[in-house]
Amino acid sequence: MIILKPMGHWTLDDIDWDAFDRTKVDPAVLRIVKAASLVEQNGRDYTEYLCGVFHDDAAFQGVARRWGGEEVQHGHALGRWATLADPAFDHAAAAARFTAGFRVDLTATHSVRGTRAGELVSRCIVETGTSSYYTALAEAVDEPVLKAICHNIAADELRHYKLFYTHMKRYLAIDRLTKWQRLKIALSRVREAQDDELAYAYYAANQPVGPYERRRYARLYAVGAMRVYRWHHIERAIAMVFKAAGLKPHGRLNMGLARVTWWVVRWRVAYLDRQPA
Repeated sequence: MIILKPMGHWTLDDIDWDAFDRTKVDPAVLRIVKAASLVEQNGRDYTEYLCGVFHDDAAFQGVARRWGGEEVQHGHALGRWATLADPAFDHAAAAARFTAGFRVDLTATHSVRGTRAGELVSRCIVETGTSSYYTALAEAVDEPVLKAICHNIAADELRHYKLFYTHMKRYLAIDRLTKWQRLKIALSRVREAQDDELAYAYYAANQPVGPYERRRYARLYAVGAMRVYRWHHIERAIAMVFKAAGLKPHGRLNMGLARVTWWVVRWRVAYLDRQPA
């Protein structure tokens, strides 16, 4: 029997909004936070997708709906901060543009990963990315309210990783995925971080008029987001990916891949910085 534990540990009322310091707002960070607020708020649609995939698992559906509620709260918190930093930013309108242009399949009854265990491996990878990203962002910014929000979100995302990992182990006993199959799913989900979702979120949040140019907005998002990472964020993220894939999270293979990934991140930031605006 799956025991459902309370997932919420903070609300918008717990944030000291009066501590907001406009002088410490970095315009480049503001742009990626606006985009992140839209992606997080999309948790409502992903909840419906997961409930369709796990349509006969009432216990997991309950967990997924609470998870989705927390994701939406993340979007509201980031959107409220972005509005403080830029009073002209209309978070609701930007969210509507994003939802209209980027749709999650709400009718799915089977996972795009082939199995339910595969879906949960994929969800672990998503939570790895978000936990690492918000940890890095919290450590990179000086504005106190955004720092507090990012710390809270990072803690939530790490807890979400553990939640999906627990249910993944339950479904691995059913679907019998090999470590190689899990690793393939993990790597494919990492590659999908370059898909339209983040690029379109950046466009919808920061460019209310004009055509969507995927390569341009993917580059603008990447150059803003990737520069906040440091070595220890990458090392921790690779360890979490290895754990989800069923591999040893700490060892020479993990350390070697972490070093290569860190080199790629630094190279890509430098490369993107050289490209025309």
